[in-house]
Amino acid sequence: MSVVDWLQHSTGGLLTLAAVSIAALLLLIIRLRMEPFIALIVIGLLTALAAGLPVESIVGSAQKASGSLLEEGFGGILGHIAAIIGLGTLLGAMLEKSGGAQVLTSALLRAFGQRRAPLAMGIAGLIFGIPVFFDIGIFVLAPLVYVAARQGGRSMLLYCLPLVAGLSVTHAFLPPHPGPVAAAGLLEVDLGWIILMGAACGIPAWFVGGVLFSSWIGNRIDVPVPQEMLVTDGEQADENPPSLGLVSAIIAVPLVLILAGTFGSIWLPDGSRLAGVAAFAGTPAVALTGAVLAAFWLLGRRRGMTAVQLSELSATALRPVAMILLVVGAGAFFGAVLSATGIGTAVAGSLDSAGLPVILAAYVISCGMRIAQGSATVAIVTTSGIIAPTVVQLGYTQPQLALLVVAISAGSIIASHVNDGGFWIVSRYFGISVADTLRTWTVLETVLSLTGFGVSAALMAVI
Repeated sequence: MSVVDWLQHSTGGLLTLAAVSIAALLLLIIRLRMEPFIALIVIGLLTALAAGLPVESIVGSAQKASGSLLEEGFGGILGHIAAIIGLGTLLGAMLEKSGGAQVLTSALLRAFGQRRAPLAMGIAGLIFGIPVFFDIGIFVLAPLVYVAARQGGRSMLLYCLPLVAGLSVTHAFLPPHPGPVAAAGLLEVDLGWIILMGAACGIPAWFVGGVLFSSWIGNRIDVPVPQEMLVTDGEQADENPPSLGLVSAIIAVPLVLILAGTFGSIWLPDGSRLAGVAAFAGTPAVALTGAVLAAFWLLGRRRGMTAVQLSELSATALRPVAMILLVVGAGAFFGAVLSATGIGTAVAGSLDSAGLPVILAAYVISCGMRIAQGSATVAIVTTSGIIAPTVVQLGYTQPQLALLVVAISAGSIIASHVNDGGFWIVSRYFGISVADTLRTWTVLETVLSLTGFGVSAALMAVI
């Protein structure tokens, strides 16, 4: 057998090709600083050619481009998630601009009191982290952390770590964030199950990391409030802020509708009018569209924002989404290549022979991708693409697939270090030295990861 035949047709050759492809992908991203979406396309094309796939099946032909791996890889996943990510981003921007985040956090601080202010900050991170990206959550809520830390006279870590733990958990485990949404599309999981299992695993992870660990480490490392960040008042400065009930409803309604759509299909009679209504209203794009329109009107126009201001806010908020969608689309193309080449089947056979559970294999791969290149979203998308061909053959139920997504998401946040933008945001925004950030934030992310995976694996064993 020639080397080419061995590479293209034997299990060992296909596994070698997969390992070389992933190593080359990491080399391009880490050492050559290539944009991840470009690296994914390049490695996907080279892997397809090395595996002997016909050019027409990879990129199509001059007469017919449709049906190619490149087009279907990008188009299939983006058609599923683009609207969801865009709408979720707009919802978060409206909550930020209107002062809804400050209203929510200030109310929590008043309700819990100074003694339990760290817990209030953690709950604020969990709630506000649902509709906004991790970094935006820090930028908006950090002033309230400074106020709470100053009033409490204790280490900044006691207040900021619960907050960033909540933001990190929701960013990794829950829609409409791009990682779990992309994984749901690649593994064909209903978002309602992702919400349910993500919360079931993410909340215990947040409690262990954001409450127990943060309290322990915060009492051992003293980090003062940065002097340049001190503020005079933690309350919402707007003379007419939105009400707490309104802000809470706008965040909760789309999640409730999505869950109703998911479980309405199970509990309601097929073909009934009520089932149709639940399915329509619970479609993620429809639920989020309703929430965004409500936010535009209730948090925007009714509070004095003009149509031009809303348009400018939308344009600004959506700019970062383009790169996210490109990475997700390229990751889906890479996964389609792995499936078409037979690498997925080879991986499935190897896992079966080794006796390694798929959920553990998915977690380990995701951890490796995260540690190597830093981006949680890239780790989730790439791992989901690698594992999807294997999962297809196993006949998993929707709850089991959702737990697999949670395991991948848990791996994507482990051991945040200097190649992760979040590491530097936490370090610089809260005035924590690099050494102390490694001792606190990096360990916190690892605790969140291990706990989230542990809960998902335990639930997988009993479902």
